[in-house]
Amino acid sequence: MNNLLIKNVRVVDAKKNLKSDVLVENGKISKIDSNINIENINCIDGKNYVLMPAFIDLHTHLRDPGLTHKEDLESGQKAALKGGFTVLCPMANTKPACDNKETMEYILNKSKELDLCEIKQVCAITKNLEGQEMIDIESMRTYTDLFSDDGYTLHNEKIMKEALELSRNLNFKVLTHCQPEYEIVNRDLKLLKEVGGNLHICHISLKDTLEEIKKYKNEGFKFTCEVGPHHIFGYGLDYKVNPSFAEEEDMKYLIQGIKDGYIDMIGTDHAPHTEEDKKNGSPGISNIEVAFQMVNKVFSENNIKLSKLSEMMSYNPAKLLGLDQGLIEEGLRADLVLVDEEYEESIDTSKFISKGKNNPFNGQRVKGKVLMTIKNGKIMYDIKGDM
Repeated sequence: MNNLLIKNVRVVDAKKNLKSDVLVENGKISKIDSNINIENINCIDGKNYVLMPAFIDLHTHLRDPGLTHKEDLESGQKAALKGGFTVLCPMANTKPACDNKETMEYILNKSKELDLCEIKQVCAITKNLEGQEMIDIESMRTYTDLFSDDGYTLHNEKIMKEALELSRNLNFKVLTHCQPEYEIVNRDLKLLKEVGGNLHICHISLKDTLEEIKKYKNEGFKFTCEVGPHHIFGYGLDYKVNPSFAEEEDMKYLIQGIKDGYIDMIGTDHAPHTEEDKKNGSPGISNIEVAFQMVNKVFSENNIKLSKLSEMMSYNPAKLLGLDQGLIEEGLRADLVLVDEEYEESIDTSKFISKGKNNPFNGQRVKGKVLMTIKNGKIMYDIKGDM
């Protein structure tokens, strides 16, 4: 196992902001101290840089199996590492859909062989994501605790209710894709109030939706929600994403909702497509490589601290997934990202590792840069040497 010493770095996570050295041994953070000196160790000079917990994406699309012309497990994970992510939760809308053990095992085994990111694969709730017949959740529960028909809205209220009830009994999360957004969120929160369960609301974009979420959170109901980087970065764009780009008022309300603590995490909803598929109306944005930069720009312009970004992109997702990471603390897994917080550049989709170059913000300025991504104490991405 590679041991690392990161010197003179600013350490930022959801709970701290301090100058220190960080020692990584045997895949874990073993010491955080102001002056650690060890000979014969891979030493990284972190001066003028920030060390944060690596990012965790609760909502991504890797298109493998079946749609590998858009993305595959290797290209998607390498893109993620470049963006500072070490844990991904890929959605089940592959071909065939990930609703059975064969597809699930293919994804998990291939990812294990690649040894890039940690994959927490999401399983479909209904057969072939058709919203008609619930899969055997209990048998798939051995592989995952994340279930979603994302890519499609689960319009069948009876199945949604049953899934929430089961989520309580079998201890798994139901990730809901809501379109029409306000109506489905309203329905799902009513069901949560009625039967309980473990609900996570994907990619919200509207003021009305957030108002509904606030109402239930203020009443003490426990559930989580996410926003995509693009929905706080831009508005009013005629560019097809699900949910659609909203208005400036909606975007500003979401940013305020982040400040007030009502939105729990950032989920990229990285959805790569070929140029041809995009022209033919496929909804989605390729953004996992620039998600941190997009969010960092929005946060810095709205006086939201980097520690809040870390809370939403690392700590809260780690908590939801039950991972021993998400903070920089002795004894936790050394999944870390070294960033230049102040670096500014323009998005250049031609440099994306992802097969998907579909991003409407190509050429726009962003802030921050991932310099290095470390997983289990091992350097997985280094800007100097790329992958």
